[in-house]
Amino acid sequence: MFWMFYLLMTLVIAGIIGYASERLGFTQNGFLPSIMVAVGGAFLFFVFSTMFRIGFSSPGINAVVSAVGALILLPTRYRPVGGGRSGGSSSARRRRTRR
Repeated sequence: MFWMFYLLMTLVIAGIIGYASERLGFTQNGFLPSIMVAVGGAFLFFVFSTMFRIGFSSPGINAVVSAVGALILLPTRYRPVGGGRSGGSSSARRRRTRR
């Protein structure tokens, strides 16, 4: 019965890690994508650690490590190196410059 509590707390801790990583500037994906990536990574790690009995001794440490690992391994937005602005389609650019 404790596994339901562990799962719930894993998802809560992962959500907090996702929010904090976006708030502190560790990621720049937006709040919702960062939280979703962290929660997804923590859920996958929870399932695998339950199935194969791997992980750390504490479920809280498992949640923190898996959420941070998912945020590091899975960048969710492509940003050009030069920081260039996306111009959209060429027809949209022409409409903007005709005026």
